[in-house]
Amino acid sequence: MKFIAALVALFAVSAVNAQSPPFSNCATAPTQMTVTGFSVAPYPLCINKNVCATVSGTMTAPIIAGAKLAITGRYLGRLVYTDNQDLCTVLGGSPGGVTCPVPITTTTVTACVLVKPNAPPNVGVALTIIATNGDGGLLFCQTATVTAVTCPP
Repeated sequence: MKFIAALVALFAVSAVNAQSPPFSNCATAPTQMTVTGFSVAPYPLCINKNVCATVSGTMTAPIIAGAKLAITGRYLGRLVYTDNQDLCTVLGGSPGGVTCPVPITTTTVTACVLVKPNAPPNVGVALTIIATNGDGGLLFCQTATVTAVTCPP
């Protein structure tokens, strides 16, 4: 019995260390950031734990105060997850903590947010992440199908 429990725990840990799903551009308007890379870790997402998104690319405008981060998830077309945050606050509290204004010479930023306890477990959710600058301009829009799971403590 202990052997089976150990295998289940090992599988859960290895599943959490899987590679980020491929994200794609979902912007329908010009953006202030050309995204060349976007990933999330850990993956799958752990419900009620932080997930960090790392975005790299080039910016045509600095990220300024008032910037917003909007995260939505849809399952079978229905909205099942939402989270809205102040992007400057999130960036400042994440690894590598950058403060606004973020200069256009910055090529990589990481933003960590809590995966809320109401995230649907064990299903593929169409996740959309939209960053809007403090001047109202669209920084980027990225989307992918992701899965959240209940991870061991």
